[in-house]
Amino acid sequence: MSTAEADAGRTVTTNIPARLDRLPWSRWHWTIVIGLGTVWILDGLEVTVVGNIASRLSEPGSGLPISSGQITGIAAALYVAGACVGALFWGRLTDRFGRKKLFMITLVVYLAATALTAVSFSTWWFFAFRFLTGFGIGGEYAAINSAIDELIPASYRGRVDLIINGSFWLGAVAGSLLSIVALNTAIFPKDVGWRLTFALGAVLALVILLVRRHVPESPRWLLIHGRDREAEEIVTSIEERVEEEKGKELDRPESEITINQRRSVTFREIARTLFRDYRKRSVLGFSLFIGQAFLYNAITFGFGAILTKFFDVPTGDTGYYFAVIAIGNFCGPLLLGRLFDTVGRRVMISGTYLLSGVLLFGTAWLFDQGSLSATTLTACWCAVLFFASAGASSAYLTVSEIFPMETRAMSIAFFYALGTAAGGISGPLLFSDLTSTGKVGDTVLAFQIGAGLMVAAGLVAAFLAVRAERRSLEDIAKPLTAAASSAASSVRGKTGGPTAGSSPATA
Repeated sequence: MSTAEADAGRTVTTNIPARLDRLPWSRWHWTIVIGLGTVWILDGLEVTVVGNIASRLSEPGSGLPISSGQITGIAAALYVAGACVGALFWGRLTDRFGRKKLFMITLVVYLAATALTAVSFSTWWFFAFRFLTGFGIGGEYAAINSAIDELIPASYRGRVDLIINGSFWLGAVAGSLLSIVALNTAIFPKDVGWRLTFALGAVLALVILLVRRHVPESPRWLLIHGRDREAEEIVTSIEERVEEEKGKELDRPESEITINQRRSVTFREIARTLFRDYRKRSVLGFSLFIGQAFLYNAITFGFGAILTKFFDVPTGDTGYYFAVIAIGNFCGPLLLGRLFDTVGRRVMISGTYLLSGVLLFGTAWLFDQGSLSATTLTACWCAVLFFASAGASSAYLTVSEIFPMETRAMSIAFFYALGTAAGGISGPLLFSDLTSTGKVGDTVLAFQIGAGLMVAAGLVAAFLAVRAERRSLEDIAKPLTAAASSAASSVRGKTGGPTAGSSPATA
């Protein structure tokens, strides 16, 4: 029997969560952000590159017998399906076997699948590894968001989570610019340039993997799974590094929690937690993900078609308009993120959802009146998505912090898969019909549907959003393994020594 197995089942009292939350921002936290957060840039790069190379891949001489419709249809659907399946599959394993083990494995899966996509020699090979690329990315969302929230101090958690999730759009900008160079036949042959875009994604993933090796396992996860000795060593090491950097001793932690350690949580307990104990929070998560998924699809799915059909923008120039929108998307979380920690979650989540929905309604009205040009329509979209991007990123933040520790990764995976399926399957089916007709009224209706669902989600948030700003995760949602408060005195009476995870001075 391993030490962890022997320790699981004990009851311990610890101040480890409080010690992590009271840390000031430091270079160590930047290591976490770079090691874990930069993968979203890869996701944005992936999605944008595939969309931009569709026309090149379908040309004779590309080295792959595939049509543009197969890339934007079948390949895109397989990537979405892979992400949904991967989120649920890896999410369960992340809660059971730990954050670090899984965020290393999922990145390796992504790296290998992307590299193998670059050497595609047939249509079925390309399809298979698009699915597996999505499978790895889906797992990343569950493993990374849970690890970040458990390692970042409570007072910074909101802004950090928003900016990291919003960095998807930096990848989108990079993907647009990379495609312009890689698809230039004066630089690379037709059958080489598109392969290099995927190869670059694999190289970037390898760099991130090397950095990620230095990111520790979540002490919170270790604590619950009977490995409190390892958790204590990790937190002590972090504290020493921060004290050395700041040149002063850290403040004493203010609270403790008593945990009944265990190795796993059953699916029945997970289902009961989501759909009975935290039913209102599940409604909130569902609303936020569906709202943002449909708003984004209302704009982005017919983005190129709207510009070319209604404003005669050349197909080759639509990428420049997209780059502007992508920058607006990133600026939203970057500039508004701090307010989610200061003004508060409820005001900011409901506000960003409602404001983006209202602005899209206004854009639909102006479009219907014929008052917009390609430039002014893009400016309107940029304003809408400035707020919508902060709101969409807050959806990931919300579901990663409002459910108990033992179900965190699975909760993220469930709502991510739900939102991705709605956005990647239902959304395109609905909006492709509306935006492809060339009728102003149909495109206006597409905008109104996306805006309506975003406003509805904002209203749900106004009533149900949890005031999680600057609060510890254990305070927002008590762990399933948390013992009654009387257990602490019982443990101390039996052990007669310091509490687990505490220094002798605080025992």
